[in-house]
Amino acid sequence: MTRKGPLKGRAARLGRFMPSGPSTAARTPFVLLVVLLLGGGLISLLLLNSALNQGSFELSELKKKTTELTDEEQALQRDVDDYSAPDALERRARELGMVPGGSPAFLGPDGTVLGVPSKAAPPRPGPTPTPPAKPATAPAAPGAAPAGAPRPPATQTPGTPPATAASGASTATAPTTSGR
Repeated sequence: MTRKGPLKGRAARLGRFMPSGPSTAARTPFVLLVVLLLGGGLISLLLLNSALNQGSFELSELKKKTTELTDEEQALQRDVDDYSAPDALERRARELGMVPGGSPAFLGPDGTVLGVPSKAAPPRPGPTPTPPAKPATAPAAPGAAPAGAPRPPATQTPGTPPATAASGASTATAPTTSGR
């Protein structure tokens, strides 16, 4: 059926509510809204993806640093274990001129001596240990003895063998401050 003339009756009344021509004015805000929503969504996805990638890079760097620090910790722990081994301690003590002690004596709660004390055995003949490096000394204070002068003997507690008279006191020259 073709349209030949104006609408009549009920069709004419309904036709007034329908737009008569092509109307783009009503569609423009809707299209702009859809375009803005899609553009905003894409931009937010891009920003979210960039933030996730940045976090991924930071995570991989932190994992790498953690691995390096773990390796370093294990190496240091191996060094500590090597230096604290009994044979290493004995070797280092011999290098410092120490000798194994004799049999110990103990004091009981009532003051009785338990055991028979003995002197430390002399060092075994063998390779001479190298003396430790001497620290650099600063100029002596006025009135002090020269560096090559003999020192007075260390005081000895009665009843102690001569090898242990110093009781941990060092006879080496202590470094002095340079006055800076």
